[in-house]
Amino acid sequence: MKIVDRAFGWLLVLGGVLHSAGAFVALKGTPAALVWPLAGSVAAFLVAALNLMRVDRPRDRTLAWVSAGGSIAWLAVALGFGASVGNFLDPRGLYHVIVAVVLAGFSIRTAVARGVAEASSAGLFI
Repeated sequence: MKIVDRAFGWLLVLGGVLHSAGAFVALKGTPAALVWPLAGSVAAFLVAALNLMRVDRPRDRTLAWVSAGGSIAWLAVALGFGASVGNFLDPRGLYHVIVAVVLAGFSIRTAVARGVAEASSAGLFI
C-alpha cells in the first residue's frame, strides 16, 4: 500500500505541474492574473510534499492529521473548481478530486492506525 500511497502523492505533484503549465498557456499575456493560479500550484505541491513525507513517517500522527487536513482542503478546492465551471465531471477538477480523496483516506488511515496501536499497547483494548 505504501507504493500506491506514494504514487498518489506524485500524481498530485504532476497535477500541480499540469496546473502551472495550463495557467501559463491560458494567461501568458496577463502576468497579474497568473499569480493566483500559480499560488494554487504551490498549494498542490505543499499538500503533495506533506503526503510524501507522511508515507516515510508512519508513526508521525501529527503529520498524518496535517496531511489529512491539507488533502481535504485540496478536495474542497477541486470541488469548487468543478462548481465554478458548472461540471463536476470536468477532467481537470475530477483528477484532483480523486487524488485528494485517496490521499485524505491514506492520511486518516495513518493517523487513526497510530492511535489504535498506542491505545492497544497501553492496554486500553483487550
